[in-house]
Amino acid sequence: MDWSDQETWQDFASRLAAAADLCLKPNRHGVRLVGDLPEAGAAGGDHCVRIEPRSPEGARLEQADLELELYRSGSDIHLTLVTLADESAPLLWQGSHPVWMDAVSGERCERPEGGMALEALARRIRALVVGD
Repeated sequence: MDWSDQETWQDFASRLAAAADLCLKPNRHGVRLVGDLPEAGAAGGDHCVRIEPRSPEGARLEQADLELELYRSGSDIHLTLVTLADESAPLLWQGSHPVWMDAVSGERCERPEGGMALEALARRIRALVVGD
């Protein structure tokens, strides 16, 4: 997950957008980094990315924006996917398996409607990152 150069980040963003396009059809997706690219050789590895959908006609769908946070826990990569338009919507944590959590209490909860598509996206994202 070394995104310290623009080319590496752009390659990842392109692959991430393609994964979102595939899993969250029929919308098209753009990806942007929240914050700045890390400096070369910087420690850490936590990244926050916004996934921004558009309808097939090109209309921006802000209510469907997602925030992706990627972070290390030990030697493993984990991620969370959060729907930005609804602060009370369950969030998805993905490590070796998916876990849905209540946004308010943090307790486990059932998969929400539309959750299977987000789980598919999370698996693809994790494969992109772990494969790098």
